[in-house]
Amino acid sequence: MKLDNATVLITGANRGIGLAFAREALARGARKVYAGARDPASITLPGVEAIALDVTRPEDVAAAAQRCGDVTLLINNAGIAMIGGFLAEGSVDAARAQLETNYFGPLRLSLAFAPVLASHGGGAILNVLSIASWISSPMLAVYGSTKAAAWSLTNGLRHELRAQGTQVLGMHMGFVDTDLTRGIDMAKSTPDEVVRRALDALEDGAEEVLADEVTRQVKQGLSAHPGVYLHNLER
Repeated sequence: MKLDNATVLITGANRGIGLAFAREALARGARKVYAGARDPASITLPGVEAIALDVTRPEDVAAAAQRCGDVTLLINNAGIAMIGGFLAEGSVDAARAQLETNYFGPLRLSLAFAPVLASHGGGAILNVLSIASWISSPMLAVYGSTKAAAWSLTNGLRHELRAQGTQVLGMHMGFVDTDLTRGIDMAKSTPDEVVRRALDALEDGAEEVLADEVTRQVKQGLSAHPGVYLHNLER
């Protein structure tokens, strides 16, 4: 799918990767960019249309689908991360909270916008995922399980939406230098780097993009013996 003349909706577009998506979509000639955020006043990028969109609120999603009936590309970017493993205190509540945003959010948006995309010839959905869906550590174990669910969702949506001509792209990446990863002492890509690679892949018609070198290494290691997922992510 080409960005030129596209109408794009980006969730979590007020900062980090979402903001980088908005900038790059405009630079590539998007006709309109809807920038979704819980607080639309936090959207300050010139040239976008800010909308109130909390992906955990079904009423917000329904309102967005009604208002943004011209969307041809949905970017499910909004996400949250909480530090902690499965045996940590409060892990069940943490899992529920993160699933609401990281899994149910993209599911709600995809359900709401699939008919919109179909009405414009198919369009595309881009889901922002993570290598934490493939490898784990106590630091990000619960978060990783929610991204694994989002990866499975992406794969399922791809098959279900293929008949209507909708391209579904899963964007896998390691640590990116955003507010979400502040305090994590690991090598990080910039938001602009991973977004450019993702949109290049989208425009090439791809269904999966490995947006940085560490992700390419991890993907290759999934079929190794022993598999890379048997090791702690911190190693």
